Amino acid sequence: MSNPELETFAERYAQAWCSRDPDSVAAFFAENGSISINNRPAAVGRAAIAKEAEAFMTTFPDMVVTFDKLEPRGDATAFHWTLIGTNTGPGGTGNKVRISGYELWKIDNDGLIAESKGHFDAADYERQLQENKRIDDSSKSRLHLRHEI
Repeated sequence: MSNPELETFAERYAQAWCSRDPDSVAAFFAENGSISINNRPAAVGRAAIAKEAEAFMTTFPDMVVTFDKLEPRGDATAFHWTLIGTNTGPGGTGNKVRISGYELWKIDNDGLIAESKGHFDAADYERQLQENKRIDDSSKSRLHLRHEI
């Protein structure tokens, strides 16, 4: 795939993540393609990949994923992205999250992702999910104490 074609592919891939349609994300992968995130076990096949995408889409119903840049890395390409969303899915904290990361893609002969290894700062992600919750909880405690006095 030429660089302009890969750029267009990357733009469309980011749009698929914003679509709220997990199958549209999975369609960018080869039939037996895989995605692993932060060295977790890989989701293999389009149905499993769609399930991974759906988990993010459910966690962040207003999720926006932007395509930041592509970076050649030997026989692979790093797709750099930023995710912005509010954690209002089931059990969500209500916190806004902004994380950046990349997926290291291996593209097959059909121009689809054969393998994607995703990486982002999990500690920063968890901090953003929990930070305002702790602040809100302590504020509620102070308010509760004031009402009891």
